[in-house]
Amino acid sequence: MALVFIGVPLWLVLITSAKPQGEAITPNLALPRHWQPATNYRTSFDQGQMLRGFVNSVLVVVPSVVLVLLLGAGAAWVFARRSGRLVSAAYALTISGLLLPPAVITIVMELRQLGIANTRPGMIAVYTGMYLSTSIFFMTGFIRTLPYELEEAARIDGAGSWTVFARIVLPLLRPVIATATIMVMLFAWSDVFYAFFVLGGGSDATLPLNLYQVASAALYLNNWHLIFAYVALMSLPMVAVFVIAQRRIISGITSGAVK
Repeated sequence: MALVFIGVPLWLVLITSAKPQGEAITPNLALPRHWQPATNYRTSFDQGQMLRGFVNSVLVVVPSVVLVLLLGAGAAWVFARRSGRLVSAAYALTISGLLLPPAVITIVMELRQLGIANTRPGMIAVYTGMYLSTSIFFMTGFIRTLPYELEEAARIDGAGSWTVFARIVLPLLRPVIATATIMVMLFAWSDVFYAFFVLGGGSDATLPLNLYQVASAALYLNNWHLIFAYVALMSLPMVAVFVIAQRRIISGITSGAVK
């Protein structure tokens, strides 16, 4: 199943990105008769404005990840250490974002009312709200497995709440923080749907949104060799992150599964 659903599309992208235009008009799994990967990748990078899209993606994804981690860790600490009906209701409402998809029209209207539509801060706010539920869900389960005596010992030594959170809780959250970081980066980096409605294109377009724009232009019209070369280059940063940190993803997900 992995070979069919992952291997075949990956092979199609890589093979087509190395073909000349004449062979790539109808994408197929056959090897190219003439190889020109360097030309295709160079053209995609230069004329597809990939550097600008890369910078825009970094300026949107990195702040979103930081906010998701900090806000998620703080909320998860409260949910894990406090009890009561109000806390339980707040936790259930918070993680409901795992099941309920965001309403695009409502989001766009709210951003317009706040004056941050078609801006990077608006896109950061959307990503933060979308993935905060996932972060809180994983972190809450993990914190519940941590001994509360560690926090009590720090309080006896005179540490306040902020000190306990920064010097005790956050360092212990490293495995699940790594997991949340990678998951949010993977989702936000490849998102084009919400970026299309929130950013709307222009000079602030992220890499996926920039691909949509250039693929609709005359340069990329039916030029599948250039489109797939763009896709391959755009995926390289996240592939590298995933390969390096895949063990942390598994350990972070399973750390809070059992007590």
